[in-house]
Amino acid sequence: MQISQHYQDLFFTILLYMFIICWIIQLFYHWVVFSRLAFYKSRKKKRVFHPVSVIISAKNEYKNLKNNLHLVLEQDYPEFEVVVVNDTSDDDTLELLKYYELKYSHLKIVNITQNLNFFRGKKFPLALGIKSAAHELLLMTDADCRPISNQWIRKMTGNFRNDIDIVLGYGSYERKKGFLNKLVRYDTFHVAMQYLSLSLMGKTYMGVGRNLAYRKSLFYKNKGFSSHYKVQSGDDDLFINRAANSGNTRIEIDKESHTVSAPASALKEFCNQKKRHISTARYYKNKYKMILGIYSLSQFLFWILFIILISFQIYLLYLLLLFAIKLVSQFIINKNCMNRLDEKNLFLESFFLELVLVILNPLLVFSNLANKQEKWK
Repeated sequence: MQISQHYQDLFFTILLYMFIICWIIQLFYHWVVFSRLAFYKSRKKKRVFHPVSVIISAKNEYKNLKNNLHLVLEQDYPEFEVVVVNDTSDDDTLELLKYYELKYSHLKIVNITQNLNFFRGKKFPLALGIKSAAHELLLMTDADCRPISNQWIRKMTGNFRNDIDIVLGYGSYERKKGFLNKLVRYDTFHVAMQYLSLSLMGKTYMGVGRNLAYRKSLFYKNKGFSSHYKVQSGDDDLFINRAANSGNTRIEIDKESHTVSAPASALKEFCNQKKRHISTARYYKNKYKMILGIYSLSQFLFWILFIILISFQIYLLYLLLLFAIKLVSQFIINKNCMNRLDEKNLFLESFFLELVLVILNPLLVFSNLANKQEKWK
């Protein structure tokens, strides 16, 4: 019995030490990494207006373009064009674009009539749009996105300097009632907190195609999407993962620079979106896979070990103290980051939403391993 008790005590002691290691890692990420965004102050920008090409890929996007395209076309900016690539749509997308073309002289339509998409997903139409773009500065968004203000182009492209090739923006989702909406918005916020914070540390590993700017010359210098053309997703994050370095990227988080999209209305739709994003992570550079992997694993183990230890009421006082410190730290950092990104009505539920994602994300990873990805549209 004494031997059995000895091994039991040793087992729980090992679990406690593992918990403490995860706790330290989590605090490190919050206070060293995510604090970069939490306490970030935007740089002052010079009033230099370079010509800009906005690129949108559209496949059967009549409804979204009707709701959103005019907000892109009516931006307050001296010189810009909007290039919309109609990717073999069989709805009224082309007719709508031709109608807008009569009204807006700076709208350029690239019409793909045959299914020549040698790439998977949006990469082929985006590449055609980039090739057709008249200007060096490219600003990417999606057909289902709309800029929050008419200053979107001005705010995003105002960050470009001679040494800056990439500007990362924030693409939010509409606030609606219901738990799923909060889960979608918290997940979007949490992903943005990671890539924006790491970018501020000179470790840019991704951007989102809903709101992303880069130079046309950078696209061709990195041979476009050719290094990952077989991957369905990745026109945004995989390209940035390869093209960004420690000094060529800035972030833009001013509220007027944000875009907003309609969120997933069903859990299955949200999970499919998550699976597409997760599927590209294995193609990241090894150093970024390690940085993100350590964070995700420590986050997962923190919760698992806490639940195990608290269930057996082992080291209860120490556990509660460590948990409280982590809770307060996370609340401080999350609250400040949410303020920076203008995300409201998520703060109080953030701990519970994190726990849901900690459970959901591994399930989606395993699901990706077992199933092939769906085609785009």
